[in-house]
Amino acid sequence: MNHYLLSVHMVEGEGYPSEEEMQQAFKDVDALNTEIKKAGAWVFAGGLETPDTATVVREDKGQILTTDGPFVEGKEHIGGFWVIKVADLDEALDWAKRATVACRGAVEVRPFQEDTES
Repeated sequence: MNHYLLSVHMVEGEGYPSEEEMQQAFKDVDALNTEIKKAGAWVFAGGLETPDTATVVREDKGQILTTDGPFVEGKEHIGGFWVIKVADLDEALDWAKRATVACRGAVEVRPFQEDTES
């Protein structure tokens, strides 16, 4: 089994067209989460706060610096994610197709690196 990250990409300033649509999306994501769990593919998932709540930690010439805000300036950011454990990329893509419909946002699928120490 392989682990995949399904990350939901959001665009700043582009929200749901209505409160009703947002609430339906939340219900659809909850239903998808239930499906993923029943299929045994669930590892972890979560929604993220807006980028303005981020803190970036970096090293520069031996000093550790912290700054407010996202690492990069841009309108697109990760709004949430799933970590799933499935047989292969095709299965991960099947879950991503359902996820993009449920959350009404683009979903990037990326495999985790293989653990070479096992």
